[in-house]
Amino acid sequence: MQSHELLRDLFKEGSPKQIAEDMGLSLSMIYKWAEPKGEKGSGTPNPLDRLKDLLDSTQDKRLLEWVCEQGGGFFIHNPKNTHAHPDFLIPATNTIVQEFADLLSVVASAAGDNHITPPEAVRIRQRWEQLKSVTEGFVHCCEEGNFTNLQREAEKAVTKKVS
Repeated sequence: MQSHELLRDLFKEGSPKQIAEDMGLSLSMIYKWAEPKGEKGSGTPNPLDRLKDLLDSTQDKRLLEWVCEQGGGFFIHNPKNTHAHPDFLIPATNTIVQEFADLLSVVASAAGDNHITPPEAVRIRQRWEQLKSVTEGFVHCCEEGNFTNLQREAEKAVTKKVS
């Protein structure tokens, strides 16, 4: 689905006038977001297109994490399916177990004095968010029978921790 199509559907269910008012924009601008760009359409880049452009430019998943957090959820990266043989099952399993152990270590370290400080809470949240993402990737690999991408990500994580 194209971004303008999603916005068009949202506008059918909601009030473009209210959106314009809430965002301090003209109603015509809001409607232009729901039109295709290019030769046949007179649409203008909408916030969804701009977010995608920003993501493409920075390649930084924190943008998605932030947007998901604003919506009350969290971002989970789906690994690409390459249909490789599950040669990496044992290393992938070890990786997910290590991720759990790392989270428990952060929690135990923070709670060791029976008090968790705000910076410790931030570290726990960061490890938790990383664990959720890695775990979703692991489950996805299990469903696909492909652990190649998970192994690559684990190798990147190990390299990142060492440096």
